[in-house]
Amino acid sequence: MAQSEILLEAGTNELEIIEFFIDEGAERGLSSFGINVAKVLEVIESPGLSPLPGAPHPCFMGTIALREMALPVLDLAVWLDIPRAPRKNEIILVTRFNERTTGFLASGVTHIHRVHWRDVEPPHPALAKLAGNCITGLTRLEDRFIQLLDLEKIILELDDSLGDGADMPAPSEKRLRALVVEDSGMMRHMIKGRLEAANFEVVQAGDGQQALDLLRGEDGGRFDIVVSDIEMPRMDGYTLTRNIKEDSGLRATPVVLFSSLITEELRHKGASVGADGQIAKPQFGELAGLALSLIAARSGRSPN
Repeated sequence: MAQSEILLEAGTNELEIIEFFIDEGAERGLSSFGINVAKVLEVIESPGLSPLPGAPHPCFMGTIALREMALPVLDLAVWLDIPRAPRKNEIILVTRFNERTTGFLASGVTHIHRVHWRDVEPPHPALAKLAGNCITGLTRLEDRFIQLLDLEKIILELDDSLGDGADMPAPSEKRLRALVVEDSGMMRHMIKGRLEAANFEVVQAGDGQQALDLLRGEDGGRFDIVVSDIEMPRMDGYTLTRNIKEDSGLRATPVVLFSSLITEELRHKGASVGADGQIAKPQFGELAGLALSLIAARSGRSPN
């Protein structure tokens, strides 16, 4: 399943998800989960891994050889704190995002579905506020709900050094205003901190539709830049960007897409909807620097 084979056009507010499940035993049954197909390199059969004594986290199952790579494997059931009944032919989802290749162990895989972001419901606010929550949305298919997983949260919490590679730019001399569009509370907090350090006032939105309402409201013209995730309930970042660039009153506002989906193979999607910049999560230093550069280019001055 190559990323180049994903046929969805950017800006249609659709996504393709691969549905997989965890078998919680006879009494609890199967729990269905989903992740964006664009993050999945392939699905392989598990070689029968066992928990690794002394692992840095209980979900870490060790590494397996995959062609020329040592693939780290994480047990999703352990991370989600749910039981997993052992069964034959368990699978590993081999994913690529945040510039890392990681395997996630699950009981089995079901289907690939094309869904519309407007049919993805955000988690209940009480659930979304929980520190351990990694469910970004729910979508109903036939007789079941599929829970969309925030795999980035798992990776970031296992390795909090991610994103610290680039130096932060010098703060802007002028106070600037940014609209940050991100459904992950943890990621909103991290982006906000980095942009505030660069002398931005940060306004936050949880999805593209909320952001578009803010931009088209009385206060919308006062944003110097929009920083948006791509994968969000109701309206994704591609569709938000297309709407901004098709609006004569908004199109001059720079838009930066900040997402784990930013790869060389998929960068053309952001370009097709008019994104002014694209940064792969979690490169926070690069994000702040690019935001300052784009604002400076728009106003015809130096960043500081």
